[in-house]
Amino acid sequence: MSEPDPDTLPAELKAPAKLNLCLYLGPRRKDGLHELTSIFEPLTLHDVITVSEAEGEGADEVICPGVFGENLVAKAMRMMRSEGWSSPRLKVEIEKRIPVQAGLGGGSADAAAILRLGAGEVEDLAGLALLLGADVPSQLNPKPLLVEGVGQKLTTLPQPAEHWIVLMPFIQGLSTRAVFDEADRLKLGRGQDEIDEISGRLWAVATNAVSPLAYPALLVNDLEPAAIALMPEIGLAKERLEAAGAGFTGMTGTGPTVFGIFPDEDSARAAGEAIGSQAIVCQGGVT
Repeated sequence: MSEPDPDTLPAELKAPAKLNLCLYLGPRRKDGLHELTSIFEPLTLHDVITVSEAEGEGADEVICPGVFGENLVAKAMRMMRSEGWSSPRLKVEIEKRIPVQAGLGGGSADAAAILRLGAGEVEDLAGLALLLGADVPSQLNPKPLLVEGVGQKLTTLPQPAEHWIVLMPFIQGLSTRAVFDEADRLKLGRGQDEIDEISGRLWAVATNAVSPLAYPALLVNDLEPAAIALMPEIGLAKERLEAAGAGFTGMTGTGPTVFGIFPDEDSARAAGEAIGSQAIVCQGGVT
């Protein structure tokens, strides 16, 4: 989407959630970040962002009920302004449908949706995205991706065969830093050679456009033991999804959200009803 035209405002943007189908933890770099390999896929679950022209002067206005502290969207807009983005002063209202601090990339998705407004005027949107956070570059154009490095190396994957996701988020979030620190304490990382070999295997299977249920042995999240050590309820949530018939259960990102993969909508919705109001049912691999 290009720069908003004052004559077409207000505009409504979608910011899809992303799911880490797997996450392999590589060595820690000198800057403190870890090399990673993951498959990201977008979900039909999304935040809704309404953009309109703001009255008066001053900074752009960002409204996100229920989320406190500086919003990544405000930071993204400031960064675009510093790079010459000349849109009129905007009012941005975010309707959060993606659970907060859930490992589903909601804040990153919101920021990426706003960065897309600068397409054609701001030169290095991908560079700004990486400065905002490791998950933001992948959300500039939400689609299935093989993600490597620290989130900057993105390889497009074909849309997978139909599958549905049942999410079980928690009211309480997990600190990303705390999970990585616990993973380091538990010595969960892998060597670079192993990470590179796994990346090749993931690419080989995912490029066949199959459902993730076709390669469950590769759907590993190396951070899961660390997250469970900090929040044992994660393991119990996985057991509930297994009992509801999930073909695979895992944890997305640094957690704490747990997900189950189902072959079709009917089985996913039946599982959602069995689990109750905590469950969120959505389709995987599409927006």
